[in-house]
Amino acid sequence: MSTPHASRKRKPALVQHEMSMSDLTPNPSLERSPTGVLREGESMIDMHGIVKTFKNAAGEFIVLKGIDLTINRGEFVSIVGKSGSGKSTLLNMITGIDHPTEGRVVIGGTDIYTNVTESQRSKWRGRNLGIIFQFFQLLPMLTLLENVMLPMDYADMYDFDERPERALEMLKLVGLEKFANKLPALVSTGQQQLAAIARALACDPPLLVADEPTGNLDTKSANTIIDLFEELSRRGKTVVMVTHDPSLTSRTTRNIIIADGELIDETVARSLPWLRHRHMMEFTKLIEERIYPAHTTIIPRNEHIEHFFMIRKGEVEVVLQDRKNKETVISRLKPGEFFGEMELLRGGKSIANVRAGSDDHVEVLTIKREDFKRVIDESPITAEAIGKIVQQRLEAHRTADGRKKNKKKPLVE
Repeated sequence: MSTPHASRKRKPALVQHEMSMSDLTPNPSLERSPTGVLREGESMIDMHGIVKTFKNAAGEFIVLKGIDLTINRGEFVSIVGKSGSGKSTLLNMITGIDHPTEGRVVIGGTDIYTNVTESQRSKWRGRNLGIIFQFFQLLPMLTLLENVMLPMDYADMYDFDERPERALEMLKLVGLEKFANKLPALVSTGQQQLAAIARALACDPPLLVADEPTGNLDTKSANTIIDLFEELSRRGKTVVMVTHDPSLTSRTTRNIIIADGELIDETVARSLPWLRHRHMMEFTKLIEERIYPAHTTIIPRNEHIEHFFMIRKGEVEVVLQDRKNKETVISRLKPGEFFGEMELLRGGKSIANVRAGSDDHVEVLTIKREDFKRVIDESPITAEAIGKIVQQRLEAHRTADGRKKNKKKPLVE
């Protein structure tokens, strides 16, 4: 087996997105380069070594344990975790509502805690951040239009005479322009949440943070909200959503899982979604990263396998080779897929060559045989799911091998 290059930490991939903002007013606070061009390749959220400790009469409790997280501009990200996992505290670090005990939080290029007063942070939040709450938090004595105007008043953005027109544009964006002069109590809960999103968009912030935005909505209303978030993400907004609903995470570009104040590796979570969070965290702490240049062999045929592999970046080819060294690629595996499980679970040597694809290098995460088998033995659902994948791959191997043998037979007339 070829020796991989030295391990290195992942650099988040840049997310490309359209900047067609015809329905939204240009944001006066969004950072621009000296040429006036939006610097869309930069990250929106950078968190480094975030620790949050609470103290009470019972002692000290660590809620966040050294969080490192980067979210790029234009991403639609879900954050999930059990009650008490630290997701709400993590959200408070992003919004500037609470202070980290240790670490740095940089939002849109601005360090929001270092040498920043509470007043300065409040002003920054009004201009750069839109927050959407589970219970809407609309003022009941104000119309929907007046509720949407409030952030512009507090942040002192847009001319006074321009604010009603701007608020109506936001309500039109979420399909509520006909209800602009109604009080919140006179519209449905789904419409109240849409109004809350319009309010969050009032000052055209580059970042939207939603805390369980569909928690009190029916399925149809929830889908409408997620459709809107997807559209806003396509237009360049960064959307971070905390949710308990697994059906919603499939529609986000990334799914971040937090457990006991620590982040589970995203590749582990994508590759083995059937695992319990405690097992995902165990793998997160055990994984080793390897990098293979393009075309490099990762697993030669007829070799004993000592690791389980998960693909973080790049493409992996599974190749059969006949006696004349003619190759047949029977499978191409993408990020979030895995290999090596067949030999680890069934025993024996590898039945095909596995190599890095031709386009670029491949980054993989590996788990030692004994660690993989121990955790899989404790997770029957995962073992069953992987077993089905093994059967599918064996069938693909037999089909490809059969085709190669048939090609050697003479034609019978």
